[in-house]
Amino acid sequence: MPEETNITTEEEWKPSGNPWLLLLPVITATFMYALDETVANVALPHIAGSYSVSSQESIWVLTSYLMASSIVIPMIDFFCKFFGRKNFFMLGVFIFTIASFLCGISTSIGMIVISRALQGIGGGCLMPMAQAITMESFKGEERNKAMALFGLVVIFAPILGPVMGGWITENWSWPYIFFINVPIGFFCIALAKKFLEDPPYAQKQKNIHLDKFGFLWLCVWLVPLQIVFDKGNDADWFNAPWICWFSAVALLGCVLFFYTQIKGKNPLVMLNVFKDSNYLTGTVMLILINAVMLASVAILPQMLQIMLGYDAFLSGVAIMPRGLGSLVALAFFAVVGGRITYKMYGIIGLSCLSIGGWMLGLLNLNINPMNIAIPNFIFGIGLVLSFMPITTLSCITLRNDQMTNASGLQNLLKTIGGAIGTSLVATMISRFSQIHQVGLVKNMTELNSNFADRLQMYAGSFISQAGDMLNSAYMAGKMLYNQLIQQSMFCAYMTTFKIFAVACFILIPFMFLLKGENKTEQV
Repeated sequence: MPEETNITTEEEWKPSGNPWLLLLPVITATFMYALDETVANVALPHIAGSYSVSSQESIWVLTSYLMASSIVIPMIDFFCKFFGRKNFFMLGVFIFTIASFLCGISTSIGMIVISRALQGIGGGCLMPMAQAITMESFKGEERNKAMALFGLVVIFAPILGPVMGGWITENWSWPYIFFINVPIGFFCIALAKKFLEDPPYAQKQKNIHLDKFGFLWLCVWLVPLQIVFDKGNDADWFNAPWICWFSAVALLGCVLFFYTQIKGKNPLVMLNVFKDSNYLTGTVMLILINAVMLASVAILPQMLQIMLGYDAFLSGVAIMPRGLGSLVALAFFAVVGGRITYKMYGIIGLSCLSIGGWMLGLLNLNINPMNIAIPNFIFGIGLVLSFMPITTLSCITLRNDQMTNASGLQNLLKTIGGAIGTSLVATMISRFSQIHQVGLVKNMTELNSNFADRLQMYAGSFISQAGDMLNSAYMAGKMLYNQLIQQSMFCAYMTTFKIFAVACFILIPFMFLLKGENKTEQV
């Protein structure tokens, strides 16, 4: 009987004050963390130049952040019970803020990578706690509105990141993309201290034990895995012995981590939430959507800078229509509200992601800004209308006391998916470029009348520089080959966007597996 009474109290708990005030620190922290997932994307060439390292080495500035976030996320439930959730939330913001300052004053690539990892440790805990607080503090239609706002921030911040990063890098200097977090971070701590409160199941508890072996195997799993995905393409994947060894270690760590979580008495994460079919299905869908979102945000500015000559700021601005699309989608949700089901919102959203991705896959080198803006706008609509209902439906059948653990586990897997997507997309571009190059080079023969005419035309234009026909023909052939390389790389980007579109389209039938909601039901 006492156990049942306790569960009822937990389920009926609600904030003593206005729950919308709780969202002030929650949304601020979520925005900072999500923004920093992508804010450094367009600044990587500048960071690499500052430390005289290659672009491949500078990628660690992105992946160290995601990897550290992944490691800390499963420990959220333990730290919430050890410190109390409100105290741990403020500690996470404080670590994130101090690490941001250290990133800005870094004097070497090693220092900024370590600082970014520390930033990921502080920030990785913020989004799962923010999601849990938002879900717990509201009921019924109010919860739907709060989760819509939360989903908008989660989607809009990574889209805004390249724009802010590009503008700050071009007009000030790249360290300021980290310095801007400092005043916002301390402001967020003040808001959290004033408005946040802990429910009974998230207060400081005694005799809390840390699953040390679970944490050890988590590190053994994720650190080698991220190294493999970051360096695999450069090392020619499994043709390199060390890639095979690192992959084996990561696989062993993965198996032992999940074994300890199933058999352990005090695991880092409670895997029994996967018994909930909504949670399992929704989490798998969110992993793929997050991978597509972060991978597309990573390669689109890169494509615009390499293929079309955009600078850092303009390549960031090109992604802004996604943000506008997100705002339009939120307005649509506010107007339509509960008149259609969350499943229908998800289907519309995934369809928009597919259409937007396919339109990006149909571009060519002779495009204007609107050719990029329109598919990005549709993509932005799709992100909100898919992310928001799937996130809500995945947790809608869980109890309140399961929310923190479930949110942490879900965000762990989403972050891993995003990190893998960001790393693998470079391999996809490289491989598809080679495939398209093999296909296009077959046309570079004098038996092809178009090639022969183009070669003769270019050779004639180079005759004054080359001095004789032999050298001018060589220069013309080299110019055509460079165009071939450019075209094959551009085709690789287009193929990658089409794969994103197909992946999102495949997710549509999974919406029908999510249950527990209809257009009149209040949860």
